[in-house]
Amino acid sequence: MLEAEYIIFGSINLMYCILLHIHSSSSFPYSPSLSPLLVTSIFSPFHYFLFIYLSIIFFFYVIAVSQSFIGVNYGQLTDNLPPPDATANLLKSTIIGKVRLYGADPAIINSLANSGIGLVIGAANGDIPTLASDPNSATQWVNSNVLPYYPATNITLITIGNEVLTSTDQSLFSELVPAIRNVKNALNAVSLGEKIKVSTVHSMAVLSRSEPPSSGSLNPALGDTMKQLLSFLSDNKCPFTINPYPIFAYQSDPRPETLAFCLFHPNAGRVDNGNGKLYTNMFDAQVDAVYSALSAMGFQDIEIVVAETGWPSRGDSNEVGPSVENAKAYNGNLITHLRSLVGTPLMPAKSVDTYIFALYDEDLKPGPASERAFGLFKTDLSMSYDVGLAKSSQQPQAPSSSPTTPVTPAPSTAAQWCVPKVGVSDAQLQANMDYACSQGIDCSPIQAGGACFEPNIVASHAAFAMNLYYQKFGKNPWNCDFSQSATLTAQNPSYNACVYPGGSS
Repeated sequence: MLEAEYIIFGSINLMYCILLHIHSSSSFPYSPSLSPLLVTSIFSPFHYFLFIYLSIIFFFYVIAVSQSFIGVNYGQLTDNLPPPDATANLLKSTIIGKVRLYGADPAIINSLANSGIGLVIGAANGDIPTLASDPNSATQWVNSNVLPYYPATNITLITIGNEVLTSTDQSLFSELVPAIRNVKNALNAVSLGEKIKVSTVHSMAVLSRSEPPSSGSLNPALGDTMKQLLSFLSDNKCPFTINPYPIFAYQSDPRPETLAFCLFHPNAGRVDNGNGKLYTNMFDAQVDAVYSALSAMGFQDIEIVVAETGWPSRGDSNEVGPSVENAKAYNGNLITHLRSLVGTPLMPAKSVDTYIFALYDEDLKPGPASERAFGLFKTDLSMSYDVGLAKSSQQPQAPSSSPTTPVTPAPSTAAQWCVPKVGVSDAQLQANMDYACSQGIDCSPIQAGGACFEPNIVASHAAFAMNLYYQKFGKNPWNCDFSQSATLTAQNPSYNACVYPGGSS
């Protein structure tokens, strides 16, 4: 779904209806084919500007409170979970719009009733053989785990198994699609087949190639099973769900530039030599690799959902990457990226539904320490670190551009601008500029013919882009870090017709 288009269209048309009601002298009926020209012909100048003002306010209100594409995984492998109702209240205080369970816990499902939060429930890998061989078992599963709760609880998706096609139990491969089909048929039998989708979750290992993104391809060893699955998903408008983890890419290539690419930090980016697209972060690259793989199979119509992604806040001494600073940077910058609605190079202007792993740390999970340290919140309901999820936030969380924990300074009333430090290399400034301009800011003034194009040097262009990024994304000190290559100044750098936006921080 193109979230931005629907939100804008709905906001404008709702304001149009309101003003027609106010403007009692008008006899014009509501028209979904609204145009600005029609508005100006109907309303007085006062009503027209009121219309524009209310539309803008309503649009940003919707953006602030309804982030349906941001979800979270609610794991239960811990011995100290808070009561489900307490967690439900926590979720309702955030912009999280969706929750994914790995099972179908009745208490949790009930706790989310009438919350407006979309819910994914799951059948375990061990359930697959029975669901595949016996349609009555699938019917009973739906009768037990869906019908008692829907529609009060907004169940939107059922996942059958987790990372089945990359598991060691290859006996499940041939049973996966029959199990999915039987559950779908059970939903159809109670007229829920169009409302609740069915799929399965994959690791990135289902791809045999992911770099560059345009060359993404599915593992041919999965053969007929994958083809049958994709045909089912396409025919039933169900999503392909995937678990991209940029931290794994960093662990296999632990260079500073790889970390910057994975954490959405300013970086030079990577050009896809297959199509010339510039990627400035690993998340987009991994998601677009999946899109390319589906497209290569003729299934570009299938929606992609990120079922898991995240970054651990701690790990064992021999683990590369886990830290509070990196976890905060990855998750915070990911959320900012999703809220920007910029999309990916191959899927622009929309945000892929993304479920961050995880809501809480899970102290009973086996494996290295990092497996028990993905939680955004502690089980006492306090934040592990702030990534801008609270509805009370005045704006999206500012992207972190350095792997350090920022300290919020005392408010300042003085106007400030973000400019490069003296002595920074052109290569670093070019990377800063490329990153800033890729985040949805308007860099047209530094393009040929723009008011800030001259002097045509990297330092000047980068200064304008870096400042615009700083002004747009929070005006906090860490928005003007750029890998410690920028600083704040009270001296307005504007010149001639080139105006640098500025304001109090």
